[in-house]
Amino acid sequence: MMEVGVSSNKRFPNLRTAAVAVSPAWLLLAALACAVRPAGKLSPGPAPAGGPAKVVYAGVRSSKYGIKPFPEPPAWEQAIGAMTAYFPGSTPCGVWIVGTMARTPRFTHLEFPADGRSYPNIEFEAADRHERYLAEFDRAGIKVFLQVEPANADMGTLIDLVLSRYGRHPCVIGFGVDVEWNRTADYRETGMAVDDATARDWEAKVKAHNPAYRLFLKHWDEKWMPPTYRGDIVFVDDSQIFPDMEAMVKEYSEKWAPAFFPNLVVFQIGYNSDKPWWSKLPDPPKTIGDTIRKRVRQDMAIIWVDFSLREVLPTGGKKQP
Repeated sequence: MMEVGVSSNKRFPNLRTAAVAVSPAWLLLAALACAVRPAGKLSPGPAPAGGPAKVVYAGVRSSKYGIKPFPEPPAWEQAIGAMTAYFPGSTPCGVWIVGTMARTPRFTHLEFPADGRSYPNIEFEAADRHERYLAEFDRAGIKVFLQVEPANADMGTLIDLVLSRYGRHPCVIGFGVDVEWNRTADYRETGMAVDDATARDWEAKVKAHNPAYRLFLKHWDEKWMPPTYRGDIVFVDDSQIFPDMEAMVKEYSEKWAPAFFPNLVVFQIGYNSDKPWWSKLPDPPKTIGDTIRKRVRQDMAIIWVDFSLREVLPTGGKKQP
């Protein structure tokens, strides 16, 4: 057995928290599972000629399991502001997770109280975790996408519950789905791919709450995204386990971004699995972001993950070793 210190692993996706003991054989099986790709062919937009792209959003990701102790609202504002300062003209933004996969892969756990009704495959929290943070973001002019890890819950129900709860906040600009956790009970290693009809339906559901809202879809492999439907969707890449920055930038600029051109693309960076090389860079968020920006053509966003947030951005808390 060996210890793999990974906080959230998108190529071996079931490694969720801290150090997890796994065998070499399990790692091989996980890698092979992640190599299995759904049938169908992507229809990317015109091949981009290269950057520089405009960084329209810059900020951080938040989850209840990604950073402990969980920072207070002003600390999140400080960290997001530091990210935005690296990319002049960008809007401060957070990928704010309000629903995580529960103890079993069939259920999602929404981090706010129920509305008095019960819903299949959805659990609720007794107290609201997010209201005071969103109120702070309203005041500070920070924008957020509210994200869920859906498991086997009905997506239309999740969209309605989340946006009915928090849609009154001016900071909210959309709803996000981490496709890795889509129908997890049936698609354990990768999540269920999103087809065109499903993406169209989800987007319509989100925009029914506010036509300005945008749906984002997240995965580490572009083949889990809708093959041809683009609409107003934001496409988020959360790949990790790269040998170096060049490998990361090559994947982002030559695979992910061209597949969804000209839609907005988001790159979620800063995973601990990549720390051996990014920790050696000067100002890692800026260095990585600027390098990606120079090789991507369409509008983009840079989001630093919470797992290593205290290593590179101010949060008012003690740095993690």
